[in-house]
Order: sequence, then C-alpha cells, then structure tokens
Amino acid sequence: MSHFYYPFAFLEDTNHKVEGSLELTEPLPCDHKSGGGFFRSGKLSVNDCHPLQIVLYHNDATSKFIYLHENGLDTNLMDIIGVKSTTPIPTTPLKLPGQLCLGSDRANLIGNAVSEIIGALPLAATFEQYKQQNLAVFPIAREGLKYQVTEAIYSNYGYYCDEVVLDAHHVFDSSVPVYNRTVELTLFKDKDLDQTQKENIAVAFLADSIASGLVMKEVVARVSERFENLKQIEVISPLATIRGLCRLAQSEVNCHIPVRVHVFETLLKALPPDFYYSAHIADASFHICPEQEEEYRAWWGKDAAGNDIADTACAGYGWSEVFYSPRKQIQMMNSQLQTRHNMTIADIVVRNLKK
Repeated sequence: MSHFYYPFAFLEDTNHKVEGSLELTEPLPCDHKSGGGFFRSGKLSVNDCHPLQIVLYHNDATSKFIYLHENGLDTNLMDIIGVKSTTPIPTTPLKLPGQLCLGSDRANLIGNAVSEIIGALPLAATFEQYKQQNLAVFPIAREGLKYQVTEAIYSNYGYYCDEVVLDAHHVFDSSVPVYNRTVELTLFKDKDLDQTQKENIAVAFLADSIASGLVMKEVVARVSERFENLKQIEVISPLATIRGLCRLAQSEVNCHIPVRVHVFETLLKALPPDFYYSAHIADASFHICPEQEEEYRAWWGKDAAGNDIADTACAGYGWSEVFYSPRKQIQMMNSQLQTRHNMTIADIVVRNLKK
C-alpha cells in the first residue's frame, strides 16, 4: 500500500520550532448501512513525541460538510446570506460550500456523518472489545454538543453510554505568545457517575473540532486525570488542522494513552495571525476525493487581485456560531472575506449563480 508523506516545520513562537511529518495511507472502502464510503489511516509525528493516530473519512455527509452540496431554492437561506430578493435564482439546485450549511440543517448533516464514522471499520474493534459501561462520551460545549456521538453509538451498536458535558473555551490572555488566548474549563458534568462507574470507563470519546489545539489538549489532560483507567481516547473532530494536531501529539497524555483523531475528509492549515481560522490545503494528496477539492476551489474562485479565495476561506468560520447563530456565521465570513479579499459571501454566491 502506497503512502503519502508530508514533512512540515513551523515556529510555535520565536523560541520554539515544531518539526514533524504526516503519513497517510491510500483510502480503503468502508461499508455502512447508510451508504458507506472510504477511510484513510495515518499518523502525525512531531519531534521525539509519540505519533498521533489519525483517520480521515469520506462519505456523502462528510463531503457535503467539507466541500460542496446541492441546495434547492431556499429564500430564507438566501436572505441570511445577503442575496437580494431581486437576484434571479435558477430553479435547478444550487451548489454551495459546507460553510453555508447552517443551523439545524448543519446539525442534521453532521449527525449523519458522525453516525457513519462510529459505524465504520476503524472503530469496530473498540466496540467489540468493550461493553457499554466501559464507554463515555465527552461533548465539548458548544460545538461538540451538536455532533450526536451518543446517538450515533446507540444507532450503530445499541449501547447506552454515559455522556459527560464539558465547557472548555478560549479566554483572552495577552501573556500567551502568538495566540493571545488560553483555555478556561468551567463545566465538567461528571458528578452523576459514582467512583465505580468512573473506574469502569476505559474509552473516552471526545467531541470538538481542532484549530490551534489549545482546547483539546487541555480537555484530554483533564479527562485523563478524572478517569484514571482510560485505555484509549477517540477524538471526533470534523475539522482539524495540522498545527492543532501537533499540539495534541505533544501532550503528555498521548505518551501513555493511545489517542486517535477521526476527521472529515482532510486536514486543514491554520491561518495567521492567531491560527484560529483554518482553510483547505490545495495539495490534492491531502484529499480522499481530489476532484471534490477542485470543484470546491473553483466555486470560491479568485478575487480582483487574482488570489485564490479558497486558500483563506475558513472551513469553520464561526465554529460554534454556525450551529447556534446562522446570522453570526455570515457576519464572521464577511468580516474575513472583506479583510482578505474585499468581497462578501453574497458576492461570491451571486457570481456562481451567474455561471
């Protein structure tokens, strides 16, 4: 089986250089009752740290989430995007990027994608080895609450799993170089579990996307402290950057508990200056379906200066806001698009309507 090998190096700050490599195998087919698709295993190695295991997945739902999807005539969505009511809209389905799958529509889509991932081959051995009392799901508020991981486990295996809600988020901290933020963990709802139940937990499923990796690194540390008998940690992370995964790979937990990250389709690049917004990597080798990335990049097109907009179009923008406040998602998209390209998302949608 051939491998894709990608060496990388970047400065974490002026005194800390991160060097490593990403290895990905060729995609393999993966059946599922909802349709199936492909998965691609890999590992991310950083300096002298224990490699971080990664699995990328492609199915109908993940591709709609990451690339383009067809959307019927939806005047409510066009209104939120900012497309004027006088703009001619074809009766044929529109193609829109995953960033414009908003609110409840996005929650339904991500639920379908996560259900196929939970039922896919890479996790099958885990559910064969452990019983329902050995599994716990830790959704990280707010985004992780929308992933429906416990529901996916039940629909695939019939297991009733404990769910421990966490609230971990960024807070401004100017003393932190480059990022100017640190992590605050204000909620850890594990009091419903007694000591015996905690001791029974062998597998933790964490749910949240990874940009800088600050939040996930902190959560992994806290979960491993409170659940001392963990044998493995499975991270469901629809969007994940190489930079953020490097931080997780370098965590102390990854040295003594196997950590594996499950990602939709491809890995992302975190954009300066604060490495929060995260865009697709153009290299076709990063994508299970390179033709879908080509179509995605063509949809975004170029700005007036000839720059490819897809190079800076964040795959998440409002990582949580896109689920909870669709209008805020559009505001965040427009802020970035106007700063980087002097365009709005409505401009790009209308441009595609005219093709």
